Amino acid sequence: MNSAQPERQLSSRLAVLKPSVTLVISQLARRLAAEGRDIINMSSGELDFDTPTHIQDGAIAAMRSGQTRYTDVGGTPALKAAIIEKFKRDNQLDYSPRQIIASTGAKQIIFNAFLATLDIGDEVILNAPYWVSYPEMIRLTGAEPVAIVPAANQGFKLTPATLAAVLTAKTRWLLLNSPGNPSGALYSAEELRALAEVLKDYPRVLVMSDDIYEHIVYEGKFASFASAVPQMADRTLTINGVSKTYAMTGWRLGFAAGPEWLISALAILQSQSTSCPNAIAQAAAIAALTGPQDLLAEWCARLRTRRDSALAILRQCPALQVDTPPAAFYLFVGCEKLLGKRTTAGKILNSDLDVAEYFLEHAGVAVVPGSAFGMAPYFRLAYSIADDDVNRACQLMVNACEALL
Repeated sequence: MNSAQPERQLSSRLAVLKPSVTLVISQLARRLAAEGRDIINMSSGELDFDTPTHIQDGAIAAMRSGQTRYTDVGGTPALKAAIIEKFKRDNQLDYSPRQIIASTGAKQIIFNAFLATLDIGDEVILNAPYWVSYPEMIRLTGAEPVAIVPAANQGFKLTPATLAAVLTAKTRWLLLNSPGNPSGALYSAEELRALAEVLKDYPRVLVMSDDIYEHIVYEGKFASFASAVPQMADRTLTINGVSKTYAMTGWRLGFAAGPEWLISALAILQSQSTSCPNAIAQAAAIAALTGPQDLLAEWCARLRTRRDSALAILRQCPALQVDTPPAAFYLFVGCEKLLGKRTTAGKILNSDLDVAEYFLEHAGVAVVPGSAFGMAPYFRLAYSIADDDVNRACQLMVNACEALL
């Protein structure tokens, strides 16, 4: 007698998530690599630098001294003190320990903040192009992402007029990511203050300032929303972490500062999900935040050289349009002039996903289609890989463009 098959029914909550646009590229890249193809991966958002030795040493010392047990849910007192000092040193912001939380990556804080504050029917304003996870996290709460797609001459940034046009009684958050992923856009303090002026008549709206790329700036000056607009500090959640700044993506340690009522809510959620962040990563983060900071300027100089080299090569191809991003380590490249062209195999490129697939199959270069970031037709490449690989990949893409019919 055959037993009944279990019913495979997922929650309606999960059904709102869209399949990842990058899944096709990832699967194809793995298949080509398994077949022996030389694939240059420019799709990953992490530095190729090793975590600095003094940070590794801090983690090793913590393990050897027995710091391998549970900590306070929101982070150890020592880590909170280091985070408070970081905000004071870098951003001229003063917080108390009750206004600080550390989590398993900045991503967890963003998700928990949405989960703690959003109800069905609420709206969150996003600046397209946006990081791929933002809208999906919002949808999981029952709220709706409202994406503003800036005009070409706006540098991928919101303006007071575009923000005012979408604010409603349903708006709960304005999410700002500066420096931006994938565009590398950087808001000035003046631009942030201008946006804040529009929010004066909307006291319900909170501001999420995702500053994770804060220290990767080549031109201009970084400004955090809470420091640019101190009168809105009690409505601002400032997100940061050690992943991008100190080449610590795998350590999974993010942190945030904000009003005490919100930080308390995040701690409650965290206590019933992941509990405290990794104790060893917390010790490493202390070493990162309190240790030598001179490596950041050195890394920025190396990344800027890679950026400029990649731009020079890609601009050899008239069909590719790319501005010079002042920050982060991505290029967001317009590829509209490639649409409608035909490969030597006879395939017509109808979308930026087709373009990304073509680069992978023909050039052996993995990039992410702009549609994944809410703005097409573009593609994002990360120049956070070895110098020679950056140059070789960009030249291979230019050659691939020239081979189209």
